[in-house]
Amino acid sequence: MSASPHNTRGRPPRSALLALFAALVPLLATLLVTAPAASAARTEVSAAALTEVTDFGSNPSNLQMYVYVPDGVTARPAVVVAVHYCTGSGPAMYSGTEFAALADRYGFIVVYPSVTRAGKCFDVSSPQALRRGGGSDPVGIKSMVDWVTRTYDADPGRIFATGISSGAMMTNVLLGDYPDVFAAGAAFAGVPFGCFATTDGSEWNSACANGTVTHTPKEWGDLVRGAYPGYTGPRPRMQLWHGTEDATLRYPNFGEEVKQWTEVLGAGGTPARTDAPESGWTRTRYGSTGDQAPVEGISLQGVGHNLVTAGMAARVITFFGLDGSGPVPGPQPGTCKVAVTTNAWNTGLTASVTLTNTGTTAVNGWKLGFTLSAGQTVTNGWGATYTQAGTTVTATNATYNGAIAPGGSVGIGYQAGHTGNSAAPTAFTLNGTACTVT
Repeated sequence: MSASPHNTRGRPPRSALLALFAALVPLLATLLVTAPAASAARTEVSAAALTEVTDFGSNPSNLQMYVYVPDGVTARPAVVVAVHYCTGSGPAMYSGTEFAALADRYGFIVVYPSVTRAGKCFDVSSPQALRRGGGSDPVGIKSMVDWVTRTYDADPGRIFATGISSGAMMTNVLLGDYPDVFAAGAAFAGVPFGCFATTDGSEWNSACANGTVTHTPKEWGDLVRGAYPGYTGPRPRMQLWHGTEDATLRYPNFGEEVKQWTEVLGAGGTPARTDAPESGWTRTRYGSTGDQAPVEGISLQGVGHNLVTAGMAARVITFFGLDGSGPVPGPQPGTCKVAVTTNAWNTGLTASVTLTNTGTTAVNGWKLGFTLSAGQTVTNGWGATYTQAGTTVTATNATYNGAIAPGGSVGIGYQAGHTGNSAAPTAFTLNGTACTVT
């Protein structure tokens, strides 16, 4: 498509913006009708209100930050980042969705980022946006999360992202750029991480929007891993929603998202469970069958781009585990294989351990035990918390964020002091079950 003389660098083509706006008109109309009632209901039961924060940290693309803190906010609250659609805003997302009302019920905090550039679309296209700490919108949103975590002593293990359309695309980007920050995401009518990438300054990628960009699962996964090279820790879970008649970000993008996140999370391409929670819905869960599966996809038959309806936000909160339906605390049984790489140093031993779940269900929290050779003691560790009794060491990540899907892996490492003995650790166990060492 040739550039219109009215286009400016960094904005989608005018035709694409008009199409996107036209698609969003029914949603905007709904918001205008329902927002006053929703606000009035909250006024009767709560003095809490949407508040703008103006000095929250690094903000290279001049985003606005709005935050909703319910009167009944819990100690060490969870945080949900709710990201708006093109032409939208943080206040519109607050008024037109149910997340603030759910925050009143469950005590979490909601952050509403808001774009100030003319198109009101989030940057999910530039090279800066598609790498950790690269700049643009993701850096500003990360600063918002950091501000809330500091200010309200929020739980850094319970940070979540959700969004609609452009906000759904940003949800994919946030989980790719900051897998160590977000525990899970929920994307309504989005595209895979990296699908909207451009190099000419444009925010719009017509090939991706039309659903013609396809990759193998590994290629999609490599795009996610390339956003944060070298990261080997747990990856956030993902819930995906899409209508089969979406004419703005077409339905094939849903299948590509599923391919991407099941590969990243090692959940396999075959659903562990398929059901229909509502008429016209097909829900597939990958990696496990419960409400907090590693990947959950919800396909909506005959539904267009404006797919968000009442009750869907509550399903997001269930997927996040913020409504009391979270996983059973503590590690669950599992089987495993372990690959060990060691490098002998003059003053110690550095070992990298890759733990792979070879079972058929996810391990929701893990404890990896291993035995050190005589004369070795753990002096430093990363990726886990270490305890030691004699020569037996247990590395623990018992949070749900540390779940390992079937076939999925997690990498940890440690540095051990030694007295002339740089042998690799032995006798690995996962939650008490012996591992196969490779």
